[in-house]
Amino acid sequence: MAFSYGAALRQEAASPATFATEPGVSLVLGCLFMNSKIQRRDFLCGTAAIAAATAMRASPARSLKPSAAEDAPNSPIRLGVASYSFRKFDRADVIEFMKRLDTPYLNVKEVHLPMTTPAEIKQASAEYAAAEIKLTAAGTIYFTKDEDDDMRRKFEHCKTAGVPLIVAGPTPEVLPRLEKFAKEYDIKIAIHNHGPEDKYFPSPLDALKAVKNLDPRMGVCVDVGHAARAGTDVPDAIRRVGPRLYDFHMKDLANISSKESQVAVGDGELPVERIFGALIAIKYSGYVDLEYEINEDNPMPGMIKSFAYMRGVLAGMGTLPRMLC
Repeated sequence: MAFSYGAALRQEAASPATFATEPGVSLVLGCLFMNSKIQRRDFLCGTAAIAAATAMRASPARSLKPSAAEDAPNSPIRLGVASYSFRKFDRADVIEFMKRLDTPYLNVKEVHLPMTTPAEIKQASAEYAAAEIKLTAAGTIYFTKDEDDDMRRKFEHCKTAGVPLIVAGPTPEVLPRLEKFAKEYDIKIAIHNHGPEDKYFPSPLDALKAVKNLDPRMGVCVDVGHAARAGTDVPDAIRRVGPRLYDFHMKDLANISSKESQVAVGDGELPVERIFGALIAIKYSGYVDLEYEINEDNPMPGMIKSFAYMRGVLAGMGTLPRMLC
C-alpha cells in the first residue's frame, strides 16, 4: 500500500519551531520568533521568502569555496544542484547561477558537459574548476546498449572530466557490463529511480535489489519525488538503502500522485525534515542535489526559495551554525 505523506506532513508541521534564523536573514527576526508558538513549517516558509529576497540581491561574484562549517566533516548535509534544472541555459549561465545559490556542488548533465573530444571536455571542466565549482557527479546518463563501445565512451567522458560518480539510468540487462566498467574505471554508479513510469526502477528499493549483491561501487541515487510517487516512504527507503546511497535528488510535490505538481521545496507534501533526519541517521556522505524541473525558462526564483527553505530546516535541526541572540 502506498505510503501516506499527508499524515507525516501534519505531524512535522505540528512540532513547534526550535530555531529561528537562517544565514543571511535578519538576526532581529530570529530573536523575535525564538520563543513564539509559530509552527515550524510556517516559520520556515517565511524565513525562506526573506532569505530568497536576500539572495536575489546578493552579488553574483562571491566565492564558492565552502565555508569551514559547510565543508567540515561533521556537516552532515551538503546541498548541491542537478544541472538539469538549468537545461535551457549554457555553461556560463550555470556558473553564475551556482554563485547566486551559494553552493559549489554540481551534478552535471551532458548539456553542460558535452561528450565531445577530450580537449573540449577538459576545457569545460577547467571552466568549472576556475569558478570553484566541484563536479560531484554526471548524469543522469542512460545505459541501454549492452555494448563495450557505448559504455567506454561514457566512462571515458567522466574520467576525462574528473567526475567520480555516474548517476545512471540502466536496463537490468546491462548491469553486469556496467559493473565491469565501474570496477575498471573505479567510478561509482548510482542508479536513479524514475517513479511509476519506470518499468525497471520506479523506487530506490528496486534499484537496491539490483545492486545489493554487486560490487560496492554499484549503488543508488534516490529521487525523492519519483520515489514518493511510486508509493515509497522516502525516509524509510533512505535507511534501507544505507551505505549503497551514493547520490540524492531533492524536490517537492504539491500532490504526491502527480509528477506535474512539482513546487519549490517546502511548498509541497514531502516531509523534508524527516528526509534530512534519515540522511543524517545513516551518516550519508554524498550530496543533496536540488533537481528543479519546473519553470525551465526562469528556474532561479524557485530554486533560491528551495535552498532557503532547506537551509532553514537544517539550521532548525541544529546542523548548521546558529546565529545567537
